[in-house]
Amino acid sequence: MTAAEHSSDTLRPLAEWSPPQHPAGVLTDIDDTLTTEGAITPDALEALAALKAAGLVVIPVTGRPAGWSETFAATWPVDAVVAENGALAFVPGGPGAPLVKLHQQDAATRAANFARMQAVLERIEREVPGAVRATDSPGRECDIAIDHSEFTHLPPERIAQCVALMRAAGMNATVSSIHINGWYGSHDKLEGARWIVRTLLQRDLDAEIDRWIYVGDSTNDQRMFQHLPHSIGVANIARFVPQLQFRPRYVTRSERGAGFAEVAKRLLATR
Repeated sequence: MTAAEHSSDTLRPLAEWSPPQHPAGVLTDIDDTLTTEGAITPDALEALAALKAAGLVVIPVTGRPAGWSETFAATWPVDAVVAENGALAFVPGGPGAPLVKLHQQDAATRAANFARMQAVLERIEREVPGAVRATDSPGRECDIAIDHSEFTHLPPERIAQCVALMRAAGMNATVSSIHINGWYGSHDKLEGARWIVRTLLQRDLDAEIDRWIYVGDSTNDQRMFQHLPHSIGVANIARFVPQLQFRPRYVTRSERGAGFAEVAKRLLATR
């Protein structure tokens, strides 16, 4: 599908989706894709378990911090959780074994970047009216986050101002359904997905890209929507459609966790 087709105003309903004949796995966003009102719903959790039971690899790829994602990886039926927009990952070590924590950057680079990021974060809070760091900030190692819709509302012009300040400082910046994230490094959700598939499975995601499914809901999912042929937005993506250069191929009828469960049900029905 071309970029122009990605930019069309019409998202095809999930009912028109033909899942891959031999799917390898499911990559998914977390906030407002697996979760509803900040918590994973039983139907989404059951969907994760059903996908795993069917032999599929299941990997959430999120902007949430290490401190939160560690719990997700330890308690959800997943193969790994990639956190902080691709910077790090937690891999379950098996029954009774501790989680394995992996980073894309070495410790010295992370420490230097952390100090630089804190200065940018303080500047944003000082210069952008209403901007406050996300409540999950103490758990972050490789990025910073400004809350725009979780507990604080920032209007579009203030969100744009935060993004501009991050980018002026040489950071990557992206906007999720709840946060504005900024970081130093070449990683993002797509690079994080490539990295964890290579590290965990010793496979090349791009070589089998048509066998993977991605489910998301906002602007920070665009690289995944752009590159994965089987990309799906849960219904609440409607909020962000006008801002998306690259849109998912299909959209669910249901929002958030119920939408993810809808994807899993359709995928498993074809196996």
